[in-house]
Amino acid sequence: MTYLSAEVSMLHRADGSARYSAAGYTVVAAVNGPIEVGRRDELPQHAALEVNVRPAVGVGSPKERHLESLINSTLRDIVLTHMHPRTMIQLTLQIIKTPEQENTLPASFALSPLPALLNASLLAFISGSIPLATTLTSTLLAVSPSGDLSINPTPKILLQASSAHVFAFSSTGNLLLDLSEGEFDLDTWEKAHDKAKEECCKEQVSEDAMEEGKPSLQTFVERVVEGRVEKERAWKND
Repeated sequence: MTYLSAEVSMLHRADGSARYSAAGYTVVAAVNGPIEVGRRDELPQHAALEVNVRPAVGVGSPKERHLESLINSTLRDIVLTHMHPRTMIQLTLQIIKTPEQENTLPASFALSPLPALLNASLLAFISGSIPLATTLTSTLLAVSPSGDLSINPTPKILLQASSAHVFAFSSTGNLLLDLSEGEFDLDTWEKAHDKAKEECCKEQVSEDAMEEGKPSLQTFVERVVEGRVEKERAWKND
């Protein structure tokens, strides 16, 4: 089972924050907003969404700018930006840990950290009480030349894979993001889609996974948020 760990509301100088660890990545997300926005970036009917991705080492590169664009377009589908027009929501994502041998992946390959970045963003938004139309969860899959599927693959598996796929699903099971690299056919994509949906959505968890006590990512996120709520309400029980 893939190691999962998350914590919310641990940064005191941000409106919302989260730390998320999975598949060798650890990401800290901080959100501030709605805040005042410069006239150049002001949108008359919506809040502007600004996403900043910082790598674990060094300064940002075109890879981080590409990730920012992907995250922005995905989150804009779920954030109710019309509720805070003429303002800005700032999201900063700091990658603080990466898997071993990540530097062996091609420089152009940007999919591997994306699920951790998206899941950390969602938890930070919830922590900061940013209005959302739905929640989301995301995962990465690799498909071997023989057709085997690997959830949250290591860099070594990714290098040997014929294709890699990132999916993000809403809490109701709607597909919000689909990014693929490599060579694959429609049947392979459908198998990867179904496996990712089972990983993300609690209504899709297989009987085998339920028997093993393996929660879906959606269930994991719910438990993290519930745990934080119970902690903040503990004073009422004292």
